[in-house]
Amino acid sequence: MISIFLFAGLCIMEFADPNTLNRVITALLGLNIGYLFYQVYPFLRIAKKQVLHAGEIIKGQSIVLLTANVFQYNRNDKMTLANIALADPDVILLLETDKWWHQSTKTLKQRYPYSVEVPLENTYGMLLYSRYRIEESSVQYLVEADVPSIHAVIKLPSGQDVQLYCVHPTPPVPNENPRSTERDKELLLIARRAKNNRLPVIVMGDLNDVAWSYTTKLFSKISGLLDPRKGRGFFNTFHARYPILRFPLDHIFCSNEFKLMHISKLPAAGSDHFPMYVKLQYEKSAPSEQEEPQADEKEEQIAEEKLEK
Repeated sequence: MISIFLFAGLCIMEFADPNTLNRVITALLGLNIGYLFYQVYPFLRIAKKQVLHAGEIIKGQSIVLLTANVFQYNRNDKMTLANIALADPDVILLLETDKWWHQSTKTLKQRYPYSVEVPLENTYGMLLYSRYRIEESSVQYLVEADVPSIHAVIKLPSGQDVQLYCVHPTPPVPNENPRSTERDKELLLIARRAKNNRLPVIVMGDLNDVAWSYTTKLFSKISGLLDPRKGRGFFNTFHARYPILRFPLDHIFCSNEFKLMHISKLPAAGSDHFPMYVKLQYEKSAPSEQEEPQADEKEEQIAEEKLEK
């Protein structure tokens, strides 16, 4: 949007005072806008939907997911719990949860008897609550010793098992992680596991990366997972306090055995992130109707190089 405003301003300047420098800058900015449009086009409503809309409702095959980065220093637990009560998801992932948030959300256990709780004071705490049975679970530190991911198998009411990966890798930060090496490596490790898993797969969490970035696209191709956003909108979840500067950082990816029933953002509840809400339905016939993303040889090589760093 900023680039478009600048482009319009330069066009006006060129009309008022034509000169070579203005023309060059305007042309370069125009090319940049074209490139950015190419990047974000798959997420526009006019683009092809990657995850098809579920038609007939199949009893016991749906799963409602909510992922929310609550912002560790936010203390508006009442609105967060009110959002959850109103949305009534089957599975809840709360990120940046410290001991205070762990204590403040314990009431969720009355309605969500299954949980995996990893409260931490370093902004990488995770709390997973589920009303569906968690058959097995583990907390793994794939790349960094203090950054966990939750791996769980959840049983739908129909009896179908689903592999769930909950992630929140570290973001690229100047002077700490300028090349985003740790984030990329964790996402690709999860991607490999998702690809090799025999179960339907869901990956959810704050990926600290926009939906159209090269890393996220590589993650999708290596994992074979689909993005329900494509063809439906950006659903920008960060930054909740700055309407002009917002990006889709919180994601829910799924394997092609799922179709979409609903997708939306929820109110921010004092956090700098909006929660993401997605309702999926498992359908055995879905893989024949939805194309699984595939990585080519070069992309596989790039992924291997990133994993080796």
